[in-house]
Amino acid sequence: MKPSLFAVVYLLLSVPFAAADNWSQFRGPLANGTTPESGFPTEWSADSNVDWSVPLPQPGNGSPIVCGGRVFVCSAEDSQGLKRSLICFAADSGERRWTQTVAVDQEMPTHKTNPYGGSTPACDGKRVFVWHATGGLHAYSLDGEHLWSRTDLGEFRHMWGYGSSPVVIGDRVVLNSGPGKQVFVAAFDVQTGDTLWKHDEPVEGDGEHNADNKYMGTWSTPVPMQTEGRDIAVVALHKRIVAFDVDSGEIHWFFPVDSDRGDLAYSSPIINGKRCVFNAGFSGPAMAFEIDGQGDITDKQIWNVKSNPQSIGTGIVVDGYWYRPGAGPNLIECLDLKTGQAIWKERSKGAFWGSIALAGEVAYVTDQRGSTIVFRPSPDRFIKLAENQLGDGCNATPALADGAIYVRTDEKLWCIR
Repeated sequence: MKPSLFAVVYLLLSVPFAAADNWSQFRGPLANGTTPESGFPTEWSADSNVDWSVPLPQPGNGSPIVCGGRVFVCSAEDSQGLKRSLICFAADSGERRWTQTVAVDQEMPTHKTNPYGGSTPACDGKRVFVWHATGGLHAYSLDGEHLWSRTDLGEFRHMWGYGSSPVVIGDRVVLNSGPGKQVFVAAFDVQTGDTLWKHDEPVEGDGEHNADNKYMGTWSTPVPMQTEGRDIAVVALHKRIVAFDVDSGEIHWFFPVDSDRGDLAYSSPIINGKRCVFNAGFSGPAMAFEIDGQGDITDKQIWNVKSNPQSIGTGIVVDGYWYRPGAGPNLIECLDLKTGQAIWKERSKGAFWGSIALAGEVAYVTDQRGSTIVFRPSPDRFIKLAENQLGDGCNATPALADGAIYVRTDEKLWCIR
């Protein structure tokens, strides 16, 4: 069971560093939760099949990436988030290679479930990029040399903190800056950090509550795709899903998201051929629509299911079925992509904040207890291969690269090999 060949080909064209032995940004080298590699471990514990583990300064929800034989992960150095770091480890040994830290001059609000360090880095094979919200956007060489910084982008304040991650598309870093009063999507030159375009998304309300006094915000990470030979970044903002032309910043199309639960986007849109599927946050609606046309494509809706589990992590689509992690109730679900109807549901002991990662015909998802569920996607029934506990909390997504699985928990970074 694999994503369509067409989907893999166009993403390989858009993602500049999609080698099989790298997991170079949030949700992997193809930015769709999959890797072309297979043969990863399926069973481990804190005492078995651990190649190495290293302590991290603070808990954080940002996931690790693997690029050029190095593992990169974000972490605050203190519980107030006044010092925010990008840390580089050797992928084969866990040796700390370097740390780059930036200072934030005041403690910013966040939620206790979202410690500082909520973003996942991105790498283009030569440079690694990291978003520290109010601490700015930064680029370093793989050996830790500072290349450029953008600390002039503003203050990003929300009672639940930050969580979006930059992605590399071609020669640009694309960033969704939300949540908060200031929400923009922008593209930056990978070599210089110069702003190539910037779109300011209207915010009705104070950035935490909308005009109806319901919660609002976007923590969603952009997703690359191609349309008619053009690179597109698809971003779930607080009231709509928007497709930006990566070269110009022009809006190619948008699809409104109407929820009576508030305006919340946690997970990322999933692109499957000419179809997009998305689950709004706070148990809001799930929907699918055809990617066809320009401007407002509301009329391209295929289905809309109003009530759903809390959606924080992003799922995967395999052979026409959507496998979705739930953060309350704690479910792994299989849904028919044609109708949005659930085929089966499997309840878990822990809530899933991390996204599902797929290697060949094996899927991995880690719950908040630090237990990774390994299963084989099948519409027939839930096929559980293993449940592997590390005994530490986790809100992150595993990184799969070069035969190893890298898991970020509250206290450690683990390499399973």
